[in-house]
Amino acid sequence: MPDVNVTLAMTQFVPLAADKFDKNKVTPGVLGFLVFAALAVGVWLLMKSMNRHMGRVNFEEAPDPAAGQKATASASASASAPAPSSADPAGDRPKDA
Repeated sequence: MPDVNVTLAMTQFVPLAADKFDKNKVTPGVLGFLVFAALAVGVWLLMKSMNRHMGRVNFEEAPDPAAGQKATASASASASAPAPSSADPAGDRPKDA
């Protein structure tokens, strides 16, 4: 039966709170401020961590050693191949010519 006593006590206090409560003005209160402040601190910490991690990233690409060997092989092959004639700028010659 303690629930009945609490209910009766609350019904006695509701009219007192209704006089001071303005229904046209609703505010989030202290709990809303604490939740907003916690979210703001969390975002600030995430941004700080992101900046630290982005500072560690090396944006310069290291040359690939295999690509270097292919480039030297293709350069030596193109140097030994005959140059295309001036009459045929695309370098496409018929096989029988």
